[in-house]
Amino acid sequence: MTDEIKALEHNKTWDLAILPPNKIAIGCKWVYRVKFKADGSVERYKARLVAKGYTQQEGLDFFDTYSPVAKMTIDRVFLAIAAAKQWYLHQLDVNNAFLHGDLNEEVYMQLPPGFSTPNDPRVCKLKKSLYGLRQASRQWYSKLSSSLLKFGFSQAKADSSLFIRQTSTSFIALLIYVDDVIIASNDLKEIDVVKKFLHESFTIKDLVVSLALNQLGFPMESSLKLTANDSSSLLSDPASYRRLIGRLLYLTITRLDLAYAVQALSQFMSNPHSIHLQVAERVLQYIKVTPGQGLFLKASSDLHLKAYSDSDWGGCIDTRSSAKAEYRALATTTCELQWLVYLLADLNVKHPQPALLYTYSKPASEIASNPVHHERTKHIQLDCHLVREKLQEGLIKIIHIPSKHQLADILTKPLGCLNFHHLISKMGMINIHSHLEGGVGISKI
Repeated sequence: MTDEIKALEHNKTWDLAILPPNKIAIGCKWVYRVKFKADGSVERYKARLVAKGYTQQEGLDFFDTYSPVAKMTIDRVFLAIAAAKQWYLHQLDVNNAFLHGDLNEEVYMQLPPGFSTPNDPRVCKLKKSLYGLRQASRQWYSKLSSSLLKFGFSQAKADSSLFIRQTSTSFIALLIYVDDVIIASNDLKEIDVVKKFLHESFTIKDLVVSLALNQLGFPMESSLKLTANDSSSLLSDPASYRRLIGRLLYLTITRLDLAYAVQALSQFMSNPHSIHLQVAERVLQYIKVTPGQGLFLKASSDLHLKAYSDSDWGGCIDTRSSAKAEYRALATTTCELQWLVYLLADLNVKHPQPALLYTYSKPASEIASNPVHHERTKHIQLDCHLVREKLQEGLIKIIHIPSKHQLADILTKPLGCLNFHHLISKMGMINIHSHLEGGVGISKI
């Protein structure tokens, strides 16, 4: 605790002051954590002073709290382009990131437990943000983004978490997720310059990056239909089910083969039954026998956007089906493709050709390409006809495919063993562990 207090004082986090009559001093507490090494041994014991932000009053000691972070879609696109372009890739962690944020509001905090005396009327007038403050993440993002802009970066138009800098010979992109930073560039010297700047400004820690995104035969029975009103018994401890599903949701970032099973199970968080837990345990068994399953990102000169649109509303037995579901799915996918084109432009990737949009719904593709279908489309909201507009502009090209080649099926419905493995193979998922055995390779990334 003494080391933490010294670090806060060195950072000039607060000034000691007398609390004004019209102000309230929020509380604080110590949070303790044991940090372990990779081999399981204890690395160090850590104490962190955390403000009780839940006692803050909106409009008095905080206003805005939103802070943008990178979406998982951006992460995947960012890494895929880095692999395809053979860019250098570095990942950084900013030490005590939230402590660097400058406070705009007048915030007072009680003296830390163990460092106050009964007769001392003083409190801490905060100058820097602390972990626990409602505005802490926003102030950190503001500090980091303003520093990057002054250093010559510009903010991407597609997303506020992406920053880019380009010269005649180099291109560098920087992606922010709270206090984690991913840097990609075609020039290693540029990365070193940026890392030096960040270290001098905030103190950073280099992390190892692997482009092999890693994390029974299939996770869920294809004939299984889960429902909220199941006849099986309710779980006596629903909190344990929620914790398990929360951990599985994190795995789906890189394990797309788990996506449908986990999202189906997440629909029953408020009232889980024993059958839901049994299916979740089957997912765990599948993970146990496929620990090396992951996305393989390869170098390629062919960068062409391809999207698969699907809707399985008719397969849900808790809600009514919709005849316009497939066309709505096309509209949603088209919006995502438009945004991805903007993102590629920010990353200095040219994409002049139309994005390929695959669907196995002939009625949906006919509605998009044929404006004559008035009787069939007059009940569809105007915003859905964005598909037709973007098709005419040349942004997308709709291609009909057989259902057995519809990659989106793995995200929208349970599949049999053969179909499941066929689709994960087409998605580029492999057993990363088996591909790394038997030799050592050196790559540019």
